[in-house]
Amino acid sequence: MLIDEELTLKKLETFLAFMRSGNLGRAAAELSTSAVSVHRAIHSLESALRCPLFKHEGRQLIPLESAYVLEKKARQLIQDAEQMVRQTREAAGFYAERFRLGALYSLTVKTVPKLVMGLKLRRSELNIDLTLGSNVDLLQRLKNHELEAILVSLDESAADPACEQLPLFSDDIFLAVPTDSPFAEQQEVDLADLADSTFITLTQGFATHRDGARVFQQAGFEPKVAMQVNDIFTLLSMVSSGVGFALLPGRIAAVYENRVRLIPLQARYRLQQHIGVVFLKAREREPNLLALLAECRMYSRQALAAYDQEDRSGAEHSG
Repeated sequence: MLIDEELTLKKLETFLAFMRSGNLGRAAAELSTSAVSVHRAIHSLESALRCPLFKHEGRQLIPLESAYVLEKKARQLIQDAEQMVRQTREAAGFYAERFRLGALYSLTVKTVPKLVMGLKLRRSELNIDLTLGSNVDLLQRLKNHELEAILVSLDESAADPACEQLPLFSDDIFLAVPTDSPFAEQQEVDLADLADSTFITLTQGFATHRDGARVFQQAGFEPKVAMQVNDIFTLLSMVSSGVGFALLPGRIAAVYENRVRLIPLQARYRLQQHIGVVFLKAREREPNLLALLAECRMYSRQALAAYDQEDRSGAEHSG
């Protein structure tokens, strides 16, 4: 049996509102529409079903047995439809109570906790799933709709025509050495002096691996790599134990701060990472994503203000 095209979920919702209230005016008020529209929807349902639902007693509509049967089945149908929409959106990653965020390991020191706390204040009902990985891995997960947004380095690996970017802050690359290293007390280091030293790096795909390779190229040598690791905290542990040196971003300075020193590179080797949030253009109007972007803009303003304050403080001391 073909279902008449006049039989719609919207009309069933209108019918259920009338059955709850028993009055055209109250049903219209509940639906923010007119009593005429409610009456028209009910009449259209009768036409689509090809049977009466009500009898008229003066200006009142009195439900027939058919109306009570339809009420029971329509209520279940609406519940099933709502569940269908919710589960479909959840499978696609659009479920309103869940937000899947990806980030670089190094951003969990400060940036991710601050953004997550701010996002929870804006949307307290939100459950946030955090996935950590490399630039390349996180971008692939984003494009596969496994993540709603990612916090990564805004280099060429994060550039994609299907994505939008919002910058957060910039971070310098430093030489990481153990506190007992001869380099630990230097104000800055000439990387060329370490051509014979042993280094530890992240694996390929991480922004810091690629940036480190560029710095070594500028210094004119291929580093002796003792080992490659998959996260920045393992790398820091290796540096603190004296296994080798590393090139790392300044944002991880607070980790192992009593055992690892970050030494500025000479100006000719200096390189910055530009950190930001990346998301799919197709999702830019989602409420949860908009809340994250608002929090990111606030974070960016605060980071810029702190940077300006450091600049002024440095100028005063040098003066």
